[in-house]
This record gives sequence, structure tokens and C-alpha cells, in this order.
Amino acid sequence: MSARDSSPKISRAAGRGITNGEGCSQTGGAARGEKHSPLALRGSITALITPFHNDRVDSEAFQRFVAWQIAEGTEGLVPCGTTGESPTLSDEEDALLIRLCLEVATSSHVPVIAGCGTNSTQHAIRLTQQAERLGADAALHVTPYYNKPSQEGLYQHYKAIHDATDLPILIYNIPGRSVVNMNPSTMARLAELPRIVGVKDATGEPARLLKTQRLCGSSFIQLAGNDDMALPFLAQGGTGCISVASNIVPGLCAAMHKAWREGDIATAQRLNVRLGPLVEALFVETSPAPVKYLASFLGHCRNELRLPMLPVSAATETLLREALAFATEETPCCRLATACA
Repeated sequence: MSARDSSPKISRAAGRGITNGEGCSQTGGAARGEKHSPLALRGSITALITPFHNDRVDSEAFQRFVAWQIAEGTEGLVPCGTTGESPTLSDEEDALLIRLCLEVATSSHVPVIAGCGTNSTQHAIRLTQQAERLGADAALHVTPYYNKPSQEGLYQHYKAIHDATDLPILIYNIPGRSVVNMNPSTMARLAELPRIVGVKDATGEPARLLKTQRLCGSSFIQLAGNDDMALPFLAQGGTGCISVASNIVPGLCAAMHKAWREGDIATAQRLNVRLGPLVEALFVETSPAPVKYLASFLGHCRNELRLPMLPVSAATETLLREALAFATEETPCCRLATACA
């Protein structure tokens, strides 16, 4: 094992349980009041798109897409997140997507982290209990948006979810969308709870990782929430990235993380450079519209979104195709620069 490969290992037992690597298995999470063994969440973890057909979830397309992700080396799957258009999904559609994802991932040992976050604590609890019943490995919970809770309100929100379910919970801190920023000290209080196991950090502040590590301990999982921060996060001691770009180039994203773990820094840096224009292009219009377009361009789904999201403009389509070509080494850098000008 590389010195950088310090993430704890798990294996999936019967009933999609986990083991702490020392023969102690847990099915469906730790008993309440016990410290949960940290999940081995590392590498490239895809925040999955949701394919639609005539405004309905396209189940076949979604399962094909999940299977392709696993075959390309993706190390974790997040259905029902923002990239999956969670604000427009019904609870029944959430359940469907989690179940479809699990059906494909069950034999692969790739963890499924269900997006369960809302700005209603009781609704978040219900979604997490639903994900737990379905067999998800963990739940991802965004900080409550729009109602802007205080730091104590944030603590009580996550504690209530923690106390009502047995799933490991990842905090999703994304102040750019939720307009509230969880302080490292609040996160440290939550890290003391048995099943608050880590954070998806989309603050864009790499120095924050070190402070969080000091306050929460080295076993607290820290995942980058922005693709452009994936490699800087690894350099600061993070274990992976919950990625939008990996919807489009899962093999490249997985290879970058693998190269870093194996100590091949030059390859990781080279792949990061190749990914750079694509990562930038995926956010020139509000996500997930750009990633949905490229996924449709590659034949994985239709370019169909739910209102209030709309497809990207023709100009953005061109930029996205050029950035994808550069990432896959089909377009020289000078040509991409001309297209972006």
C-alpha cells in the first residue's frame, strides 16, 4: 500500500453490510451509539446524472450508464444528487434511482452513496430511512439551503438525521449553492457522532482541509466537491472527489486518482491538465445542463432536463465538444484555445 493510500478498507458482506477490515462486519450500518467503521470512500466517485425520457426516469439508460461507470473504474456512485437533478425528483423517483443503482452495483463492491439532503430536517430523515431500507451504503446530506440555519441549527439538523437512522452520513458543504457555510468547529462537533463519517467539501478552500483534519481527526473522510480541486485535495491529504466530470470521462478521472495513490505524480498532473478545459466547460452554464448535453452527445441519454433547467446554448455545445476532444487527446491545445476565444 502506498503511503498516500491511507483510506480504511471495507468489503461488502451479506445484505450489503461492511466490515472494518478486522473481521467485524456490520450490516446496514452500526448500531446506534457505536462508532461506525469508516467507509473506504476514495478515488473518483461519480455524482450521477439522471436520464429522462418524456419527463420520466429512463431506467434502462440509467442502469447502462451505471454499468459503464463501474467498468471504467469509478470507485463510488452518488444517485439523487444535484447533478442528478434531485430538486425535481419525487421521493418515489429517488427510491427508484437508488434501487436501480444498487441492482447494478451490488456485485461490484462499489459503494452507493444516496443523495438524501433537503432543507427540511424531517424530509431528510424520511429520505435517509428510505435509502437505508433499500440498502445504500451511505447518505450524502447537503447543508440546508435557503432557510440559512445558524451553526447550532446545522448541528441539530445533522444530529437529528444521525439519531433517526443507521446509515453513515457524509456532510455536503457547498456555500455557493446553499448560502450557508458549515464552520470547521461545527463539523468537528458532528464528527464526534458515531455515523458522521466525512465531508464532501465544495467550498473551494484547500487550506480548510488541513484545519478540518486537525479538528476532526485523520479518519474523517474528506472528498473534494469541485473537480478543479480534485488534485489539490489529494495533495493536502484528501482521499477522492465526488465528480461531475467523471460522468463524461470516468476512465480519465479514475486514472488520475490511481496514479496519485501509486505515487506517479507526473501522470496525475498530466491527466489533471487534460481534464482542466473540460472541467471548466462543464460549468460555463449551470450544472447539470452542460454534463447532460455531453452525456447525450456520447449516446448515454437524451439531452432532456426538467424545468427550471434548460439545455445549453449552441455556443456552449461547441465549447463542450472541443473540451471533450482535448481531454481525450483528439484536439491539440492550440485548437481548443481558438475554440474558446
